[in-house]
Amino acid sequence: MKYLIILADGAADEPVELLGDKTPLQAARKPYIDRLAREGVNGRLITVPEGYHPGSEIAHLGLLGYDISKVFEGRGSLEAASMQVPIERDEVAMRCNVICLDGDIIKNHSAGNISTQEADELIKTLNEQLPSFTLDSGRVVEPSDIRFFTGVSYRHLLKIKGGNKHVSCTPPHDRIGKPWKPELPKNEYDVFRLNEPITRLSPKETADLLRKLILWSQGILANHPVNIKRIAEGKDPANSIWPWSLGYRPQMQTLMSLFPERVRTGAVISAVDLIFGIGVYCGLDKVTVPGTTGLWDTNYEGKADAAIEQLKQKDFVFLHIEATDEAGHDGDAVLKKTCVEDIDSRVVARILKEVEKWDEPVRIAVLPDHPTPIKYRTHTTSPVPFVIWQSKPSQPGDPVAIFADDVQSYDEDAAAKGALGLMKDDEFIRFFLGETLPVPSSKRIVK
Repeated sequence: MKYLIILADGAADEPVELLGDKTPLQAARKPYIDRLAREGVNGRLITVPEGYHPGSEIAHLGLLGYDISKVFEGRGSLEAASMQVPIERDEVAMRCNVICLDGDIIKNHSAGNISTQEADELIKTLNEQLPSFTLDSGRVVEPSDIRFFTGVSYRHLLKIKGGNKHVSCTPPHDRIGKPWKPELPKNEYDVFRLNEPITRLSPKETADLLRKLILWSQGILANHPVNIKRIAEGKDPANSIWPWSLGYRPQMQTLMSLFPERVRTGAVISAVDLIFGIGVYCGLDKVTVPGTTGLWDTNYEGKADAAIEQLKQKDFVFLHIEATDEAGHDGDAVLKKTCVEDIDSRVVARILKEVEKWDEPVRIAVLPDHPTPIKYRTHTTSPVPFVIWQSKPSQPGDPVAIFADDVQSYDEDAAAKGALGLMKDDEFIRFFLGETLPVPSSKRIVK
């Protein structure tokens, strides 16, 4: 048995007036994903446990069945794994966007989807011009204790030696069109927590340092040649950094150790360092595809072909597509609908036509990690729709069989009527991998 998860990031939504009061999933023409829904079993999944922010880092770990309270150490530490940037025991890592500010407002979280090449020039300048920072406590942080690392487009990494993770930082995509000054980093605690090395900065000192770094970056980036050129071309400048999601080095079991009889080898395909980083900690091989952008102009066919090739060699493949999420953040309903249609015709169709020729069964799940509603332009915690389908009937000795329920199309409302009801915790991944039988829908949570 082969296993493939196709993750359409942020694809779930709420009804949009422009789409005739339908969600992008409902409005999109997607015959191949709808076929999976007709022939497979459907349900909804709570990917974000109560009390957690609905970031992709939480949602992806949640859908893969990990206990967030035990494994999550911030988004930055996951992206560091993808970028092959080691995190030492006395360091804190965090995501660091380059963003566009318009006066007192966060105009966008992506600096107008700045190119990686342009962003790399900005990151190099920031590293070269780092000064010493004297904190309000009187403690001095030297330039050698701070380092920026270039990621992809607007997504970068910041490491601080001796930094403390207990700082409250707002993800910039949650505050588009809102004032930025009230969202500057704040300390969660005034004192050290138990088991924190005394050599670390306190939460208050770390928050103070991050605020100073943000304000300092604005002075450096304002007149940078890259931004002067972007403004002349009518593009948004990357005129500030924005650090968020701090964490130390994570400790996670691999999927191979969690499911040794089902997953012996695996691969992750994405354009996003966060997803690659999660894959690395899950024990998956990182597979990059030329022409992938993390946007709606990505190389869909290349990703599909890479998934096919990896499935020939490995047991488990995680194929991540970011485009739908970015369209949601941009508040573009028509573009999000188009991205769903592209995933259907250029990814799912291509994969189905290939794997149906194989003698070995392939089990496929299609789902988002979280909704990114057009209305809010950010993530929400609502359950996501999923479908699980299998290319051939199970044979004796195969994992738990996949059956067809009465669902006829794939969308938020249809999935709510699926036989698997509402799943949570590790129920989805265990059923997908054939570890457990589903709980009857009559006994499932209903919302």
